[in-house]
Amino acid sequence: MRKHWFAIAAFLLLCSAPASDADSDMFRGKTITYIVATSPGGGYDTYGRLIARYLQNHLPGSRIVVRNVPGAGNIIGANTIYAARPDGLTIGMFNTGLIYDQLIARNGVQFDLTKFSWLGKAAEEPRVVLISKRSGFKSFDDMARAKGPIKFAASGIGAASYNDTRIMADALHLDIQIVNGFTGNEGEMSMMRGEVAGEVGSVDAFEQFVQNGNGFLGLALSGKPESLPGIPRVEKYVKDERDRKLLALLQSLSELGRLTAGPPGIPPNVLMVERQAMAAVMKDPGFLAEAKRLRLPIDSLPGEIVEAKIKAALTQPPETIAALKRAAGG
Repeated sequence: MRKHWFAIAAFLLLCSAPASDADSDMFRGKTITYIVATSPGGGYDTYGRLIARYLQNHLPGSRIVVRNVPGAGNIIGANTIYAARPDGLTIGMFNTGLIYDQLIARNGVQFDLTKFSWLGKAAEEPRVVLISKRSGFKSFDDMARAKGPIKFAASGIGAASYNDTRIMADALHLDIQIVNGFTGNEGEMSMMRGEVAGEVGSVDAFEQFVQNGNGFLGLALSGKPESLPGIPRVEKYVKDERDRKLLALLQSLSELGRLTAGPPGIPPNVLMVERQAMAAVMKDPGFLAEAKRLRLPIDSLPGEIVEAKIKAALTQPPETIAALKRAAGG
């Protein structure tokens, strides 16, 4: 037994040890492709390009090229990363909505999120319901009492915003019609034209729209209460345990914003160097200053913790998965 604990301690010490100069130099003269699973522009592309630029600084001698691989609600980009050679030269970012897709076994998913080589995450993304001033609703209570269907903007089927909207509607028993296919700020533009009444997304994505007086945050679906003062909490509207479990899954996913991962099987020494470089980026004063200027909140976690949280999110009882399938299927 004593030998067993010595072995565990030695393993943990090895994993936490700083990379040697030789290891840190392993990417010198090499090109790393950083895949962003969305089109250029928008939050994921902005985060991805900023992270890639500073990650290059913390992997001496490397060159990082950003490549956009959009389609199928981030599934195509994630499939591309998953199928890459596990040499550390292909990494990238996709949204956490893919956790839903794996749980319900959506067509097109060719990856297992538990097997990705996780480098870390950059942000937390509290989910909220944005309500258009042109909708006629003065509060979420007005929306909850309305006779539907109420039109909501969302990205493509399978994307986080689509799944979050479906889950919110199902858990709160709202009659919602999703108008999908929007990217970037197209959903907000549709609100301004009076075509849709609301949208589900992250707080930072809607900040400018609210500041310009075009809408308001009607409901907080996740996030810390102190970070969203004065906004009604979703817990007020939950009626039973089944609905509570659905929303708990949405809330756990909101903690895992702006993820960076590589394909399965990256050698431990290579993954350690990339994880340490990612951690260094998240503490880099220049990175933090630029993120603040771009209004990109940073709330990072290392790859090891992200990996554990991903596995926990994918461990759901059959009844929750059945409810999720019903919600996502609309």
